[in-house]
Amino acid sequence: MKFAIPIADGKLTAHFGHCKEFALIDVEGNEIKNKKMIKPPLHEPGVLPKWLKELGTNVVIAGGMGHRAIDLLNQRGITVLTGAPVEEPEILVKSYLSNTLTSEENLCSGGGHDTCGH
Repeated sequence: MKFAIPIADGKLTAHFGHCKEFALIDVEGNEIKNKKMIKPPLHEPGVLPKWLKELGTNVVIAGGMGHRAIDLLNQRGITVLTGAPVEEPEILVKSYLSNTLTSEENLCSGGGHDTCGH
């Protein structure tokens, strides 16, 4: 299983579409096997979901994400968890695997409209 987490300063960043790098973490049998930091392509509508699928991503853990991005990722068979706390990517993955990852409201949602400008 491969996780993708948008990162800023070594921890999860609130804005999925505008992050400077992603942590890609490979997991086998609930064990982290590999972590790679990778720079995403330029932000344009629909680019990140396609790119993440091409990388073999199964799960995206994010703080906030626009509804269109969530839909595009889900259409590609990628599970999306939003509202995750600002933590190091390994902590987030371990929490997810142990079913203890807490999530708050999607940081890009509010009042029924998209507040992240996506």
